[in-house]
Amino acid sequence: MLSAQKEAAVIRKILIADDSNTERLNLLHILEAAGFQVVTAQSGNEAKALAESELPDLIMLDIIMDDGDGYQACRALKRNAATQHIPVVMVSSKSNPVDQQWAAKLGATAYIVKPYKEEDVLQQIAAL
Repeated sequence: MLSAQKEAAVIRKILIADDSNTERLNLLHILEAAGFQVVTAQSGNEAKALAESELPDLIMLDIIMDDGDGYQACRALKRNAATQHIPVVMVSSKSNPVDQQWAAKLGATAYIVKPYKEEDVLQQIAAL
């Protein structure tokens, strides 16, 4: 039974939401090279829709985005019965502890500050 529960928690598919094409591609390359299936979104609103249709194992959200920022998306995802169980990692250049506390209050599981190293991203995922 325990192994079945552990198996269910394995992260295979990751949704990345970032309005920067460069950031999306950077994370996409890091995650695909590590063997993850990746789905990308350009906004918080697109991320919410894709999260419902794709049901990823993890969602990585930028905070500052047009058409629904990461805070709004995180709040909506955590209030939605279909997506509330999915861990959310905020990935942002906002390094202020208040931003990190606010993200946690909205339901984010973890927080990665840009610029990050590939190891930072993979270690954060492994820790989930």
